Amino acid sequence: MDTGVFVVLPDDGAALLRRMVDGADADAAADWYQDQYGETVDVHDFLTDLAELGFVMDGEQPAPSAQEDVPVRWQRLGRALFSRATAVLFGCLIAAWAAVVAFDHSLAPTYHRLFFTQYVSVITVVLLAAQTPLVLLHEAAHALAGRRLGLPSRLSVGRRFHYLVFLTTMDGLVAVPRRKRYLPILAGMLTDVAVLAALTLCAAALRGAGGTGSAVASAALALAYLTGLRLLWQGWFFLQTDVYYLVTTVLGCVDLHTTARQLNANRWRAWTGRAPAHDPDRWHPRDRAVARWYAVLMIVGYGVSLTTFAFAILPGTVHLLRMVFSRFTAGSADAPQIADSCVFLLLIVGQVAFAVWLSVRQRRARPSAAPVSAS
Repeated sequence: MDTGVFVVLPDDGAALLRRMVDGADADAAADWYQDQYGETVDVHDFLTDLAELGFVMDGEQPAPSAQEDVPVRWQRLGRALFSRATAVLFGCLIAAWAAVVAFDHSLAPTYHRLFFTQYVSVITVVLLAAQTPLVLLHEAAHALAGRRLGLPSRLSVGRRFHYLVFLTTMDGLVAVPRRKRYLPILAGMLTDVAVLAALTLCAAALRGAGGTGSAVASAALALAYLTGLRLLWQGWFFLQTDVYYLVTTVLGCVDLHTTARQLNANRWRAWTGRAPAHDPDRWHPRDRAVARWYAVLMIVGYGVSLTTFAFAILPGTVHLLRMVFSRFTAGSADAPQIADSCVFLLLIVGQVAFAVWLSVRQRRARPSAAPVSAS
């Protein structure tokens, strides 16, 4: 656990390992394996692989029992953030948010909240700059919830195409009881709900203050709307979202995503009168059983994504583009508005140009395939 390295073994390999952990030497373990399974095993090769993984300790290393109580970094913070007291505060926050929105429907998240200023370039920059730490907060919640259990969870920064992304690694989650895995999986979504509620309450408190307070309130509602979109994206079941990992953990699946996707492909081919493309015998039995209904849920996920796009993303995009181009055609826009539209278009074109440049650069950087000679 302290190294963050984990390996999946078949049942017989795990039994062999446990035999040696209990004190059997290599030769005795090999004899036991042959008696138990009727086959021979190269235990020394097995031990070599374990040593390369760092699982074999020499005489100078402390016994595992001496390391069990050593806390990982940020473990106390994780325990504090995901404690019973915090759960009570979370419940109060959600109750207050629900009451405020029920009393004032104008605080409910809609795409109109995105336009907190008439300057579209300011909207673009502010939302991008503010959403980045909120996404980081989502991933940090996963990592801290794992650290709370003593897992060496890792939070890293990566890149997908030309976008900055944050990645959380919790490999050690497979080594804890299943009931303890739920909170680390749900931590990101719970944090998003708390952020959505906090931003809305902040906007409710600052509304009517005038000046800077009113501007901050409007920006907070815009960020709350985007946070709500991130929660909706958890319903895109064709992706491996937090909800997907929750389902696989609760139901004890192995690779449900691949199984459900291949099952849908087989069903489509059967409906079109073609032979199946994937062999069901290669699927894990538990995955095959759950995929019967999860495959349908994946299709529902496409419906959720299209609905989200149609009612939550497309209207805002259309409204934004109307604001930009109407300034060039109406003839009533002043110089700052024209400049704002130009900056916005430069930002959009710049993103596309940067993406194309990065793609070409990466393609050129790939090593060319070695020439193949035929005889």
